[in-house]
Amino acid sequence: MLKKLLVAVVVLVAVFLGVAAMQPSEFRVARTALIDAPAPVVFAEVNDLRRWEAWSPYVKRDPAMQKTYTGAPAGVGAVYAWNGNSEVGEGRATIVESRPNELIRVKLEFLRPFAATSTADFTFQPQGDATAVTWSLAGQNNLVAKAMGLMIDMDAMIGSDFETGLAAMKAMVEKS
Repeated sequence: MLKKLLVAVVVLVAVFLGVAAMQPSEFRVARTALIDAPAPVVFAEVNDLRRWEAWSPYVKRDPAMQKTYTGAPAGVGAVYAWNGNSEVGEGRATIVESRPNELIRVKLEFLRPFAATSTADFTFQPQGDATAVTWSLAGQNNLVAKAMGLMIDMDAMIGSDFETGLAAMKAMVEKS
């Protein structure tokens, strides 16, 4: 009986891993918000990593998080490193591309709770007197991430964070 149970567990694990292995190797999550402000105003909020404290949902999850800023004050070469609680983990964000009022590309290096590298893009599209801001995250799914994706809707989870952050940015920019 014990032998049959062990075989059944091994078969279930093998099927689960097989299904996980067949999941997409890449992921992308994106959300857009229309902010009633010109592109240069909104662009400035993202191009300076120090300004993220005012709207990033991740900063609010751990107010005691340790933060360091190095490199350029804004734009390409600006670096933000963080070390926080289990919700925010530890990592580093580096602006690797900055085209005024069009695109900011950020290399994200996560160290904890798991090691991963992803790319976050912010695009700015003028819409009359307003700006459509799109925040996206893209990267590779290893087998562990593929398996997690079978149990957790990463698009909904990360997308919800992006919606919260964009809403905070919208409120802050439109207020001033």
